[in-house]
Amino acid sequence: MKIVVSTGAGMSAESGISTFRDANGLWENYPVMDVASDEGFARDPELVHRFYNGLRTKLLEAQPNSAHIALAELEKHHDVHIITQNVDDLHERAGSSQVTHLHGELMKVRTMRQPYKFYHLPSDQLTDEGLSTSPSTSNLNGEHVRPHIVFFGEDVPNFAPATRIVEDADVFVVIGTTLVVYPAAALLQYAPRTARVFYIDPKPAAVPSWVTVIAKPATQGVPEFISMLNNL
Repeated sequence: MKIVVSTGAGMSAESGISTFRDANGLWENYPVMDVASDEGFARDPELVHRFYNGLRTKLLEAQPNSAHIALAELEKHHDVHIITQNVDDLHERAGSSQVTHLHGELMKVRTMRQPYKFYHLPSDQLTDEGLSTSPSTSNLNGEHVRPHIVFFGEDVPNFAPATRIVEDADVFVVIGTTLVVYPAAALLQYAPRTARVFYIDPKPAAVPSWVTVIAKPATQGVPEFISMLNNL
């Protein structure tokens, strides 16, 4: 059985990872556009590098929660694909082997001249001073780099591959998202009519009647989903 799981901020919130946006437009006390836009990076790259290094340090302190681990365990019995809006690596650390990141990956940077050339950051390079002694021109192997994050206004290059993953799913599950962030929210439209569709969130958005809603946080809702899955 092919199971495709689309996860949002609520999936990682129970591991202590703060959500990307809150009601007042701040992210970790910074204006979002200062740290997640091309304009912000051009204006103050030192601030942006320092900000993401701080997030990386917090990520290294976080651990996958029981929902991450339960989804990874499903791979023992099914073909499981994770499509996540989250930039953390908690799915991978839990053991999931097929993970597509829509909005980038916090533990990677990419070169400015070759946007498809990436470097994975080892934890021992994460310091308060940034990736180098001059964060505004942070470089690896002599190349200037930027966070491997999809900034506001940028294309989401992994969206098209994600839709192809969803198109032949037997089961499609949405976890921990308000279904208002596009294009990720549009993935629901790509699930085949024959697929069983589930939505896990403590405050679920309105969805079509053919979607099975589990109004619980991920750590409670995923076990309930798996129990339902075993009875399909």
